[in-house]
Amino acid sequence: MFPALKQPVYQAFGLTIQSELPLPELQPSPHNRPADIAVLYADLSDMWSAHSDGRKSYHCSPHRIVFRVPGLAVFAVEDGTSIRISPEEAIYEDHEDKLRLYVLGTCMGAALLQRRILPLHGSAVVIGQQAYAFVGHSGHGKSTLASALLQRGCHLLSDDVIAVKLGDQDKPYAMPAYPQQKLWQESLDVFGLSSDEYRPLFDRETKYAVPVASRFTNEALPLAGVFELVKAHAGEVSIRPVNKLERLPLLHRHTYRNMFLEDSGLTKWHFDATARMAAHLDMHQLVRPAEALTVQQLTELVLHTVGEASMMLDR
Repeated sequence: MFPALKQPVYQAFGLTIQSELPLPELQPSPHNRPADIAVLYADLSDMWSAHSDGRKSYHCSPHRIVFRVPGLAVFAVEDGTSIRISPEEAIYEDHEDKLRLYVLGTCMGAALLQRRILPLHGSAVVIGQQAYAFVGHSGHGKSTLASALLQRGCHLLSDDVIAVKLGDQDKPYAMPAYPQQKLWQESLDVFGLSSDEYRPLFDRETKYAVPVASRFTNEALPLAGVFELVKAHAGEVSIRPVNKLERLPLLHRHTYRNMFLEDSGLTKWHFDATARMAAHLDMHQLVRPAEALTVQQLTELVLHTVGEASMMLDR
C-alpha cells in the first residue's frame, strides 16, 4: 500500500490505482484510501541490462516481472503493488497512448497474477445478475459478441482483461474494469457505427476505443460461466459443453500473459485456483465459421444457453 500522492487515483479490477501516467479510460476512485498499485516513471536501464540475455523480451522472478517494448519503454511490475515505466525516448501524446495500452494490458495482467487474482483474456458481460466470460484468441470475436450482448440489454464488466477472484467457498467473482471496449473496424461495420466517432488505438489504425459508460456495471459479480470462442472451417455455429478434463487446459490457455506463470513461481497457485474455480463454472465452447458474420446467431445461442433469452428479447 502507498501513501497518498498528488497524482489522480483511479479504480479498476477491484483495485485503486495511482498513476503519474494519465489513465483517462479509468473511473476516479471514490475511496479515500491508499492506492493498491502505484504507476510511476523511473530509470530502469540498469535493471534491464542486468536481466536481459538477448533471447527473451521479458524476465520473471517471484517478486518482479520486467519486459521491454523496443522503441517504447521498459516496464517493471513488482509484488503486485507497483508498475514502473522507463521510456526510451521523449514522451509525446501518441507515446502516452501506447504506454497506456501496455500499462492496462500486460502490466496489469502481471500485477493481477502477482496478487493471486486470475486474469483471463476476454470480455465479461452481465446477463441477469451474474457475469459470463467470453474468452478466445485474438480476432476470434470476443469483444464483438460482448457488444452484441450489450445491445440486447446486457452490461459490460470488463474488456480484454478479466480479473477473477475467489470468494467464500471458492466461488469465483469477476471484478469490474472500466467502461470501454476495443473494437475492430469490422465490428463497427457490423453494428453500423462510424469510426469517425471513436479514437483509434495507437499503432492500430483499424481498432478503436469505444466508450460504454451507459452499459457498464461497476460491481463485482459471481462468475457463472465461461464461453470459449473458436474459429473453424465449419458450415454453421455450434455450441458444446466443455467436459471436466478440458476445463483446466482451457483456463490456462486463456489466462492473460500465462508465459509469466512458471518463472514467477505461480504454476501451483494457478493450478489450484483454476481447479477450484472450474468446479463452480458452466463452461461451453462456441464454434463459428471463420469467414461468416454470425454474431447474431452466437448471441441467441448464448442467451438461450444461460436461460435469459426471454428476459433479454426486445429490450
